[in-house]
Amino acid sequence: MGDVQTLVEVPVFEEFPKIPRLSRECVVTEKIDGTNGCVLVMEDGRVIAGSRTRWITPEDDNFGFARWVAEHADELREGLGVGRHYGEWWGLGIQRKYGQDRKRWSLFNTSKWSETRPACCDVVPVLYQGEFKTSAIQNCLDNLASVGSSAAPGFMKPEGVVIFHVQGRLYFKKTLEKDDAGKGHE
Repeated sequence: MGDVQTLVEVPVFEEFPKIPRLSRECVVTEKIDGTNGCVLVMEDGRVIAGSRTRWITPEDDNFGFARWVAEHADELREGLGVGRHYGEWWGLGIQRKYGQDRKRWSLFNTSKWSETRPACCDVVPVLYQGEFKTSAIQNCLDNLASVGSSAAPGFMKPEGVVIFHVQGRLYFKKTLEKDDAGKGHE
């Protein structure tokens, strides 16, 4: 019979994923230099704070984000609803500080939170929305460099942009300074 393999011996087939087209919608937002924050609103009503890499508490906090979430739990529960909600915790005492007199949380999901959101939350500013074009991204960067931050008007050292490719569901970032070096290679 030779070397014929039975289906039992063959590994599970893994389909190659569909490749999204590059020339589709993208959303370019200002990349705010703070620290990532996550608010999880659970089905049972609990509200939990997280950083980019772990759950945090007021006793084991990240720049006071968990304490802020605990203080605004009712508003976040009602205004955000069940699910995971990601944003940037920024302002007073965090990274670039942006000339702020307080800390702020800006949600990343601009399509969901552009109109209605809890009063304690901001949304990252949309700088461009349309077909993916490197020229549009460069225009956003040039505008940030010459006019300053959209999130904190008057602040002249913004970090850069985040590009969300809608069809690919992928995020990319481009910074005004040391973009070629990458993080950790300043």
